[in-house]
Amino acid sequence: MSTGCELAGRCGAVLESVIFDLDGVLIDSERVWSSAREQLVRAHGGRWREDATRAMMGMSSPEWSRYMHERLGVQMAPEEIVQEVVGRLQALYRERLPLIPGAREAVVALAERWRLGLASSANRPIIDLVLELAHMRELFAVTVSAEEVARGKPAPDVYLEAARRLASAPPRCAAVEDSTNGLRAAAAAGMLVIALPNRDFPPTGEAVGLADAIIGSLDELRPALIERVAASESRSPK
Repeated sequence: MSTGCELAGRCGAVLESVIFDLDGVLIDSERVWSSAREQLVRAHGGRWREDATRAMMGMSSPEWSRYMHERLGVQMAPEEIVQEVVGRLQALYRERLPLIPGAREAVVALAERWRLGLASSANRPIIDLVLELAHMRELFAVTVSAEEVARGKPAPDVYLEAARRLASAPPRCAAVEDSTNGLRAAAAAGMLVIALPNRDFPPTGEAVGLADAIIGSLDELRPALIERVAASESRSPK
């Protein structure tokens, strides 16, 4: 079992940064992504699978476009698949951004206490558009897309890169995640993990078990909660 000292890397160290996931944490978008991908699959000679959405959650754009091409049989080059899906999402978000209730309030509250990062599997144009439409761009010190690192979630790369850009050691960061692959990625990075389980695509019990705290809504995500968890003398084993 880990201790508070182990969490921070040494006794007396404090949390320095909080890193958010985007899809499923700040915007209710998994069904939007799924719909855009399924429509493209059916329109371009592919065959949709019931497990496709879960399989692609957390993948970087090179990974999920290759999956769609190779596993779902889309008769387009992976690069074309990415452009088509991203274009569909941008149009939908400009019509209506599915911001999760309490998202801005939670981000504002945490930004008053720590530097914030964003570690998302979404493409860079999607990240920038969402933060612009939500008027939250200025609240994040750094943002990282999984397309900018070697591997998507559940590998820890996107979280480690966000921590690097924040100039914070991973054990001094907290991560807020909703999905199986996201929770695994944050835990593998060695961060304090706050789980907000996705209601449409619930994470596995094993993945939720990696979290240091579980919340039911963003209304619970405040500095007092994170400080209380980080200061705890004992945590569930990972």
